[in-house]
Amino acid sequence: MITTLRTEITVKEICDGFVYNELEGKGLFGLSGKLTIQPEYQRNYIYADGVRDVRVIESILKGYPLGLIYFNKPSADALEVLDGQQRITSFGRYVTGKFAIKDENGMEQYFAGIAQDKQELILNTKLLIYECEGTESEIKEWFKTINIAGVPLNNQELLNAVYSGQFVTLAKAKFSYSQNANVQKWKAYISGSVDRQAYLEQALEWVSKCTIGDYMSKHRKDDNINELETYFNTVIDWISTVFLDVESEMCGLEWGRLYEAYHKNPYSPTVVSEKIKSLYADPYVKSRRGIFEYILGGSTDSKLLDVRVYDEATKKSICAKQTAEAEKKGISNCSYCAIGHDANKTKIWKLAEMDADHVSAWSKGGATDIKNCEMLCKSHNRAKGNK
Repeated sequence: MITTLRTEITVKEICDGFVYNELEGKGLFGLSGKLTIQPEYQRNYIYADGVRDVRVIESILKGYPLGLIYFNKPSADALEVLDGQQRITSFGRYVTGKFAIKDENGMEQYFAGIAQDKQELILNTKLLIYECEGTESEIKEWFKTINIAGVPLNNQELLNAVYSGQFVTLAKAKFSYSQNANVQKWKAYISGSVDRQAYLEQALEWVSKCTIGDYMSKHRKDDNINELETYFNTVIDWISTVFLDVESEMCGLEWGRLYEAYHKNPYSPTVVSEKIKSLYADPYVKSRRGIFEYILGGSTDSKLLDVRVYDEATKKSICAKQTAEAEKKGISNCSYCAIGHDANKTKIWKLAEMDADHVSAWSKGGATDIKNCEMLCKSHNRAKGNK
């Protein structure tokens, strides 16, 4: 790869012809249209938070170094930002009046309103830019390397860079566009930021069965995202059909896996809703996030709910009572061992060798109180389950 250091390009030149798409939240062009600020492999613009974008401008005004910027030179008259997109978009947005900074008196100042000397200081600031020329593989590898520092690329942003092309462009337009009206619906089930590719990553994870890289490699040259979009919508529609109520604990669950495991089963949305409300009101349920899979799986695996267990005082009390009664009768203090035919029929187990169990299973309505508690040897308790 060939690199050339450029030290004569100023902020003013970068901002000549600067275009910022407010809806998509990204800088598009600069350098009189010669520079593509956010090529396909770049992450979304994430500095528009009133903090990081402001710090970029403050750094210029205070004379702090802005750091190296890297351009890819795909042709003689075209450049692409390899690294520095966030900084370039920030001062481009400021110069074109998209946000304000506070002056020494705490007053907000847009570019057009600051002193002439400060305007000139910003516009005349020279940037340290490396222009890089090489093969696609070299450019992509360098892109990953230089993005280790700063706000690091997450895994999906790296994959977008590696497999950039029409497929990624279309997928980002659908799943990484914060103004998409469907985002409000999706956010009930998907955690993370649209701008940081969380929704795209989730869609790809679902359709690829967790083999995102392989899927993106296979579909890189596709001119549509029909399969991706259809599968994603199918999962979302299934969730919203089965579960009438949207609960906060639904966000971030493994919906792709749950869809694959349970979408062929019939459910009554009304009954499901009633079960959820009942479990939410149950004081013994410690994990509300497990409620949804518990219901989908037929309400049998209570481990998903992390049902509140008996405290130590209760265990000691029941163990002592059972042991005293068992010694009088000459039988084991584990009721299952006592009715057996092996050497444990008369064995007295120590407290540490026993587990507390619900006489009437919690999943069948049994309460977690001392009246419904019995101590069993660990072997029998773990074999009993919900029987």
